[in-house]
Amino acid sequence: MATYKVTVATGDMVEAGTNNSISITLVGSYGESRQTTVSFLFLPGKERSLSVHCGQDLGPIVLIRLHKWRLFLEDAWFCKDVRVTAPNGTLYRFPCYQWLEGVTTVEVREGSGKKLVDDKLQILKEHRHRELAARQEAYRWKNFAQGWPRCLNVDSIFELDSNIQFSRIRANNFTGFLIFQGASHFLSGFLLRRSSWNSLDEMRTIFSRTQGRDIGGCLVCCPLPFPLH
Repeated sequence: MATYKVTVATGDMVEAGTNNSISITLVGSYGESRQTTVSFLFLPGKERSLSVHCGQDLGPIVLIRLHKWRLFLEDAWFCKDVRVTAPNGTLYRFPCYQWLEGVTTVEVREGSGKKLVDDKLQILKEHRHRELAARQEAYRWKNFAQGWPRCLNVDSIFELDSNIQFSRIRANNFTGFLIFQGASHFLSGFLLRRSSWNSLDEMRTIFSRTQGRDIGGCLVCCPLPFPLH
């Protein structure tokens, strides 16, 4: 009997958790485990630990399968990573960082970077082939108009997988940054300014240091070929 210690981490975003059923399968060089339920409740930023019991040693763990299943309502889950500790103490890390939606199974390879020629096991070669086929299916291109650059062959961004779309977290951060900068420029008198600049020092005052970025420092003192006003 071989026992593997598994830790499953959920992302720290507000909506990263789920109340859907999540189970896991360990795949090693010598075989794979039975599908084992992790939990029915995952909270943002938290981890779930469990033991996976196998009848024999699986050898080096090369990938895992995460199975998501819902009983009633759909509740997407963002998996951060999975860590597996073998009976001999070897730690395997599986970085996931993606959303799981609907009833689905996602395969995640062990985190060590490998080239195509490094894949000796047939199961890893098949996984790489399926991953490439999925990307080719997701990123199809079309001609928008004659002479224009090609674009994705979708009518709406909502047709794309959640892991491809511009995330809501990034969108909220981007919008918040724009609001903050707009308010800062308004309070400093820059946003509604209609007159010309009086000097470079005045410009440095407006474009002050924000979050460690010295924008004003880019305005070097050098002779200008034209007056500022």
